[in-house]
Amino acid sequence: MWISRVTWQNPLPSNNYLFVLPYQKIKAHLQMGFFTRQTLSFKHTKESEKENVMKRVQHHYAVNVEWTGNTGEGTSSYRTYSRDHIISAGGGDKAAIAGSADPAFLGDPTRWNPEELLVAATSACHKLWYLHLCADAGIVVQSYTDTPEGTMVEEPEGRFTQIQLKPCVTIRAQDDAELARSLHHKAHQYCFIANSLNFPVLCEPEIKQA
Repeated sequence: MWISRVTWQNPLPSNNYLFVLPYQKIKAHLQMGFFTRQTLSFKHTKESEKENVMKRVQHHYAVNVEWTGNTGEGTSSYRTYSRDHIISAGGGDKAAIAGSADPAFLGDPTRWNPEELLVAATSACHKLWYLHLCADAGIVVQSYTDTPEGTMVEEPEGRFTQIQLKPCVTIRAQDDAELARSLHHKAHQYCFIANSLNFPVLCEPEIKQA
């Protein structure tokens, strides 16, 4: 059995990175027009070889989502109930997250909505891999701030079309800025969240030297 992967040349002129994407993303990306068949190059790897490189280790995540928005009439109509909920995990050892819906869908704008949480999770996962890779490469990161944005469309069925990461990273003056920039590409390849999505995650990093 063979496992196909695709390498995509990012068309953005400021960041000419190659993103390696799982096979299941290819069809969705083609349909959304983010690349054409002419921009793709395929590399086949035997499944047995892949297994030798990375053993499959499963991690399990459990959370509790409790709806707190019953105002007395339940869901008797679309506008009678609140979208508020509480997200918790770890048996109460972790700080709870006050959740709601996007205000466009009658949610509370002071609470986190699922779309924001998805964008935040993608950004945080990329950041964690990037810091790891910098540490391994001898790049000392002094600060890291990201202002990511996600785009979602409602028609014909609601879905995200992309997430744009915009990390601003400060490294030491003596560190290699180009290496620091290139490690964002590698972080994208390793990011568990990005690898689980069926839409593009783009990255426009800014590297500053202290």
